[in-house]
Amino acid sequence: MSYIDGFVIAVPNANRAQFIAHAKTFDAVFMEFGATRVVECWGDNVPDGKLTDFRRAVQAEKDESVVFSWIEWPDKATRDAGMEKIMKDPRMPEASKMPFDGKRMIFGGFMPVVSLSA
Repeated sequence: MSYIDGFVIAVPNANRAQFIAHAKTFDAVFMEFGATRVVECWGDNVPDGKLTDFRRAVQAEKDESVVFSWIEWPDKATRDAGMEKIMKDPRMPEASKMPFDGKRMIFGGFMPVVSLSA
């Protein structure tokens, strides 16, 4: 079964174009090393919650939007091998020049338990 890496970040609205360019460049690296799909979603309807919400999770400021992203892999073994190669790739130092505060990113790996398709 597939494996998913999920991410939530806060990106300054002024950096939207820079974020999209950064994502296009480095998402292609994930694809090169075995990912089957990468999706980057700019927050459009991200309401404030009473106890918790996406904005609080990443300490988003008023001038920032929440970005929700995921990388789909065929399986965890492909993901682990791909991530190992990515971390050694000479392009990765450039990835550290992110147009957002990486310290506020939340992320994790997930094993799908239900998957429906049209």
